[in-house]
Amino acid sequence: MSMNQSNNQIIKKNLLIICRGAGDLATGIIHRLHRAGHRVIALETDYPAAIRRQVSFCEAVYDGSAVVEGVTARLVPALADAETDTETYSGINDTPAAHIVSEKWDSSAIEAVLEAGEVPLLIDQKGESIALLKPDVVVDAIIAKKNLGTTIDMAPLVIGVGPGFTAGQDVHLVIESMRGHNLARIITDGMAQPNTGVPGNIAGFTSERVIHAPAAGYIHDVRKIGDIVQKGDEIARIYPDKESYDNALSEYVPVNATITGIIRGLIREGYYFRKGFKIADIDPRESEITNCFTISDKARSIAGSVLEAVSAFEHGVKIY
Repeated sequence: MSMNQSNNQIIKKNLLIICRGAGDLATGIIHRLHRAGHRVIALETDYPAAIRRQVSFCEAVYDGSAVVEGVTARLVPALADAETDTETYSGINDTPAAHIVSEKWDSSAIEAVLEAGEVPLLIDQKGESIALLKPDVVVDAIIAKKNLGTTIDMAPLVIGVGPGFTAGQDVHLVIESMRGHNLARIITDGMAQPNTGVPGNIAGFTSERVIHAPAAGYIHDVRKIGDIVQKGDEIARIYPDKESYDNALSEYVPVNATITGIIRGLIREGYYFRKGFKIADIDPRESEITNCFTISDKARSIAGSVLEAVSAFEHGVKIY
């Protein structure tokens, strides 16, 4: 089936799927749908704060592209005549050239990335491109623990991942995101389990393995993802302002490893955050270093259920 490109719509081959979010869980979904032959477009905010950066397509916002397990996501900037968002302030480069906010994107540029076998990534926090591109499926995998504007009329099939969505009201289907017996269950009526605020148990550790910022400021990474650290080791430093960050002799607040293990996630160098922001994740299983660079079991489980729902929709099997 083809669409008229004069109306700024792209050619549809198989299903066109838009995924809101491109963090590590969303990346697992995008990766699975792409590998299954679907044409997938990712939407992200202008300053994503992924911790598991090695397996997050959202890093393309900063680097222009990101490769995860052989699949490439490529940034497609909005049209050049758009306005720059001056309210967002985060990171060393406060207004990178690609950080442009607009209601319009060049469909031919998106099409070129799709035809190259890659995943186009748009900076579109509000999902304004959805009405322009008219996808068959919208997946909200922002994992914000609340609905940030996704509605059931955005596409013929709308899927919400995790808490914050109600199947049959703001989305057609909900995918459970909490670890346990019901992880990745497709919910056709009601909501996912509410967020407990307690990270999943890995080798007996829950909250201890996740590090939150002890102060507001700009981060300087002392260690990197994949490093093995001992409890108490310094892994990063937080500088209170940009001037302090630029001066190595300035005072800073150290960030220390809370447990012994592998740094599985660490927020991007130079990112600005407030006190209490999640900035790092340590895996206590020192033998599992390859996990830092591959899509997680949780992401793959959720992705499998999204693909199941999409396949049912594609073949006319009604599951809701």
